[in-house]
Amino acid sequence: MGHLLSKSKYIRGLQCDRALWLDVFNPRLARYTAEQMRRFDRGRDFEYAFKATFPDGIDLSAELKRNVDAYPARTAELLDDNHTPPPSTSDGPPPLSQGRSQVTLFEAGFLYDDVLILADVVHKNSDGTLNIYEVKSGNVLSETYKRDAALQHYVISHCRSINKFCVVYNGENRFDTIDLTEELQEQHDDIARNIAAMKDILRHGEPATPTGQHCLEPYACPYQHYCAQGVRQMSLFG
Repeated sequence: MGHLLSKSKYIRGLQCDRALWLDVFNPRLARYTAEQMRRFDRGRDFEYAFKATFPDGIDLSAELKRNVDAYPARTAELLDDNHTPPPSTSDGPPPLSQGRSQVTLFEAGFLYDDVLILADVVHKNSDGTLNIYEVKSGNVLSETYKRDAALQHYVISHCRSINKFCVVYNGENRFDTIDLTEELQEQHDDIARNIAAMKDILRHGEPATPTGQHCLEPYACPYQHYCAQGVRQMSLFG
């Protein structure tokens, strides 16, 4: 089963409906600056460093690569796998399989309401509930980080029971962690409305959204050059 939205597309849609449409239907138009690419690299490095604190974690991206629509089924398989191979023994028959009540996954996939989430770190507890860790390299817990986390909580909570949802950021203690579970739960109604509105945008043609301050906040939009070109064309021929 395919998906329509992702974390990045949802955040893009909150910033600009035209940017969302381009992200889905014409992403080749995106242009990123060298500084933006360096920021992406720093984010990946910070994420990898945090994941290294879970030495037994299973990285789905190593297995599935870019086949993102296969992630939810594989995630469910791993979370529902309650058995580990029995240890070998030379004395008599092998013992019965022991239950594997805990497991940690990297890039675990969840699909709900046409939104695909790949969560940075998901730890399944012995009672079956999940601890989610969303990793951000910034040193401030921004509102955009919270919106990203809120979407993930919305999707994952409709697939599995969440014990806690934490955001990890680069604070005073390197990996500062804050539990946002209750705050994120309260945003579900708003997120459902946002998703419905974004789906409606994607059912139609490219929006004629004018340029403005939203092109720069909270992030510099990678489609600025494209939209600015349209403005110049309209000024010349309008």
